[in-house]
Amino acid sequence: MALTPGAAAPPRRRRSIDGATLLVAGLIYAGWAALTLAAPHMPPLLVAALGGWLLAWHGSLQHETIHGHPTPWNWANRLLGAAPLSLWLPYERYRTLHQAHHATEHLTEPGHDPEARYLAPGAGRFSRLTARLTSTLIGRLVLGPPVEIASFLASEAKAALAGGPGVREAWGRHLLWAAGIVAWLVGVCGLSLPDYLLLFVYPGAALSLLRSFAEHRADREPARRIAVVERAPILGLLFLNNNLHAAHHAFPAASWRELPRLYAEHRTELLKANGGLVYRGYGEVFRRFALAPHDAVVHPDLAPAPEVVR
Repeated sequence: MALTPGAAAPPRRRRSIDGATLLVAGLIYAGWAALTLAAPHMPPLLVAALGGWLLAWHGSLQHETIHGHPTPWNWANRLLGAAPLSLWLPYERYRTLHQAHHATEHLTEPGHDPEARYLAPGAGRFSRLTARLTSTLIGRLVLGPPVEIASFLASEAKAALAGGPGVREAWGRHLLWAAGIVAWLVGVCGLSLPDYLLLFVYPGAALSLLRSFAEHRADREPARRIAVVERAPILGLLFLNNNLHAAHHAFPAASWRELPRLYAEHRTELLKANGGLVYRGYGEVFRRFALAPHDAVVHPDLAPAPEVVR
């Protein structure tokens, strides 16, 4: 069992099809199609609640496909996760960056971990300001979606201009997918793009940021940078058990349905490895960090950055 970041074995090839994950995928895509058709005739708050859930759930599904589920065929998994319902995140870029996140031995460190939310010591004033504003849970939920999306797009533009491997190709395919989704929304559903961004994309991104808010924390020991949120009967389904994050990093090839069993079997060892970085549930996360920063915004322990980050 790999208990330290970067030591995990490559995802194994599945030998069978995971019907439960296919059912989740069917519910997501059918629910999204039905909701987008009905949204112009529904109360906006109800649309936002349902739309946010579906887009966050879709992000969890994409995460499963990146880790080799639910079929034995890589092309089928990639096709299942490829549709960019969020409009702003190209699947192939998510796949590349997330795999790099799992491969690095320097989790949470900017310059090494592409999913790091900490800043390097030389970060500018604006970056420090936005990081402070989103360092509390309420700040992350309210301001995090536009900050996260803008930061990602700026980083991707920089990578594309620098000729990063596969970046332009991934964005080219993404824009074709996104054009089809916009055509469906506007031409078929009569749902304006601003309404979709407000009622689907924004709450979906906020829910995803709730999951990621406390799943990593800076520490001198890499294994102690991976948290666990134990009791999440509803949000655990939304996040496909990725709240058991230390177990996910220890067993990256395990499907979401396997993680609760693996966590229960190895709980003592996992919590010993991560220094007891565990929360009883998202209620505890909210109570502790609703108005208090989760951590310092500048990473306290940086290794020298490699020449090529992306």
